[in-house]
Order: sequence, then structure tokens, then C-alpha cells
Amino acid sequence: MLLHFSDATEDYENSRFVIFSVPFDSTSSFRHGSKFGPDEIRKASYNLENYLVEHNLSLGEIGIHDFGHIISLDEDCGVEEVIDAVKFYADKFFSEGKFPIMLGGEHSISAGVAMALPENTGIIFIDAHGDFRDQYLGTKWSHAAWARRAFKILNGKIFALGIRSISEEEVEDAKRLGYEFLTSYQIMEMGVEKAIEITLKKLNVDKVYLSIDIDGISAEFAPGTGTPEFFGLSPMDVKKIINILAPKLIGADIVEVNPEYDNGQTSILAARLVQEIIASKSKN
Repeated sequence: MLLHFSDATEDYENSRFVIFSVPFDSTSSFRHGSKFGPDEIRKASYNLENYLVEHNLSLGEIGIHDFGHIISLDEDCGVEEVIDAVKFYADKFFSEGKFPIMLGGEHSISAGVAMALPENTGIIFIDAHGDFRDQYLGTKWSHAAWARRAFKILNGKIFALGIRSISEEEVEDAKRLGYEFLTSYQIMEMGVEKAIEITLKKLNVDKVYLSIDIDGISAEFAPGTGTPEFFGLSPMDVKKIINILAPKLIGADIVEVNPEYDNGQTSILAARLVQEIIASKSKN
């Protein structure tokens, strides 16, 4: 049976929002299983109300289409092949005026979207980790190196929020190359609003793609992920980030949900964030 996100009942041609998924986790370095994330997020979506009281909006009245997996769950693909597939479909969705929401899978897949972004678009990503290694475990396209690739693809137009686990080498390379980020500790001190003000000033772009690694949210809220970390952002922090960025957003992804390692709460949170992205953007 083909799973679809709840309320994603519109056909592709008439939809504004297109959900698609990439069940891939071959470069995962600690706990594999994020390839099962997309379908668990879809299942979790059916337990959520489609009316969002704070937005006074029903998702059933918005044109949402679920495109499904772009690779088979059982397909044995290499990481570069998967990134090429992501680029192909992201190109398609952007060129046809859609707002794509990608469900992962591991974070390596976001490099494919970076290759397809329209001009004057930057990436803001929420993550516990820097993901700025030049290579990891033998590949430059690792989930731990995707931001380094995107930094080059986008000529530096990428900014990270919520980092609290990063290697000394990544910090040194960031200083040398001009890659900037805000840690979760800095955001806690200054507040989300100030953090986004700093981020947008640094990026200086008209449009933003938001990438949410679920481990950017503290592990007590999102334990079902491959590399959980405490001392992170809260779900409410991420909701605020989405709401503030909504006018500039042209697409988003949620990655690294690993349903093998919790009781379903992380998938529920991810599904709720999908709803938040759609609701916030539909008003802008």
C-alpha cells in the first residue's frame, strides 16, 4: 500500500505543496534506520488534527500533493546517484512552481537540493552538528560533509542554527573559509528572533530553503534519530523559526528521523513540523 501524508489529497498539477521522500541512509555513521523515517512520518500525520488553531487554518483546504518516494526503499543506490536523483526532482518541482518538502533519510540528500536552488537563494539549516567536514568515512558526500558541499555550490550562502557538536577541524575550516553558524547556547542567550535577524543579514538573499535535521532539536524531544544530542533547540524554537522565515521560504526538508530508536514521538514531531511549514507558508 502506498502511504500518503494526511490531507495530501490534491493532484500534482493543482497542488502548491509537494511532499516527496528519499529513503536513504547508507552514509549514516552511528545508528542506521533513517530510511524508514519518511513512511513513519506519514503514518504519524494521521494522528494529527488538520485544523491548526493558532493559524485558524485547515490543511484540508490547501493544495497538498504527496509525490511519494523518488527511490525505492529497497533500492541499493550509491550516495552520488541518490543526490543526482534529488537534484533532478528538486529542479522539476522548483521549475513548475511548487513548494517542495523533502522527507529523509539522512542529511546527505540535502546537497542535491542545493544544486537545484534558484538564484539568490540560501540555505538555513537546523542541526546539532556542523556537517562541515571535507569528507567522512571515505566520502565527500557523507551526511557529515553535505554542508561543506552546499557551501561551495552556493558560494557560501548557507547558515547553521543550533550546532553544539562540531569537530575542532570543522571550526578551524569555518573560520578560514567564512562559514558561519550559531550554537544552541548562543540562541538560548539571544533568542530566536535575534538569531534569525543575524542569519538573514549574513546570507543577504531574497529566498530561503530550510533544512531541518531532527537532531537539531534536543534529544529529550527527539530521541529517534541517528546521532542524538542534548542541549539543543526546543520544538517551539523551531516553530518560531519556521514562522519568521515563512515569507522567504521556497522549500524545506526534514531529515534524520530514525523510528528504530523511540516510541514514535520523533515521527509525530516531524509530521507536526511539516504541517507547520505548510500552514505558515500558505499565509504568505
